[in-house]
Amino acid sequence: MENTYQDGDNYICADCGHEWPMVKATRADDNAEPQVKDVNGNVLENGDSVALIKDLKVKGSSITLKMGTKVKSIRLVAGDHEVDCKMDSGSFMLKACYLRKV
Repeated sequence: MENTYQDGDNYICADCGHEWPMVKATRADDNAEPQVKDVNGNVLENGDSVALIKDLKVKGSSITLKMGTKVKSIRLVAGDHEVDCKMDSGSFMLKACYLRKV
């Protein structure tokens, strides 16, 4: 807007009174990858082996991934489904809350 002014390290809008910093704050861990933890709280890393803790139905298919199935060499990715893995029945993206580190 046109009615903004600088006050110290902030900009201030004279119309609404909103304040915001001139320089975007950055955290030291912004570039760090978030830790992915299994159901027991163990930190998962690329290449780990995990096991399923419950039966999972595959959406859009008649395949069911059985509880206790061991998955080797997982790969961590960003997003809602954090674990990318390959099994005998195909390649899947899984949530870490359904996995236990082996």
